[in-house]
Amino acid sequence: MEAVVAETPRVKVAALCGSLRKGSYNRGLVRSAIELSKSINGLEIEYIDIEPLPMLNTDLEGEGTFPTAVEAFRQKIKEADSILFASPECNYSVSAPLKNAIDWASRPPNVCADKAAAIVSASGGSGGKRSQYHLRQIGVFLDLHFINKPEFFLNAREPPTKFDGNGNLVDESVKEKLKEILISLHAFTLRLQGKLEK
Repeated sequence: MEAVVAETPRVKVAALCGSLRKGSYNRGLVRSAIELSKSINGLEIEYIDIEPLPMLNTDLEGEGTFPTAVEAFRQKIKEADSILFASPECNYSVSAPLKNAIDWASRPPNVCADKAAAIVSASGGSGGKRSQYHLRQIGVFLDLHFINKPEFFLNAREPPTKFDGNGNLVDESVKEKLKEILISLHAFTLRLQGKLEK
């Protein structure tokens, strides 16, 4: 009699990048995460573009409706099991496009609530630590549940070069750290959903 192998539950991750620049390092982290996820059984990452979102303005809301781009964005977040934030640091905090996307997602009904989340950052200096701290504070109000460890802060300007000229992550040791984040997010999401014991 053949043994029955339990199928790993699927986890769908919505990946948001706080930088709109095509060659941004944080966008490079998302691309790398998508590629790495292919080697993690049960993990699926979809990049959600926040550039089409208008600036938050409640005058744009109707009776329970939102602008088309916002509706599409909110639906993607709602369908996801968890969220991966690639958050650059701007003036010691999160970027304006990322905060705008989060604010749209949080409009009633809040489509972020009770989801697992993780943050990765590539910036100069501290590698985005302060932006991550602020993002975690925002997450408290949104009822997001961030993984605590491992953490991922990358000083993108510190040699040797971690990215190529197109913003693609090329450092293998950094890729391994990024994969650890994804594995942790996958497991934590399943625990929150009651599909995996601690």
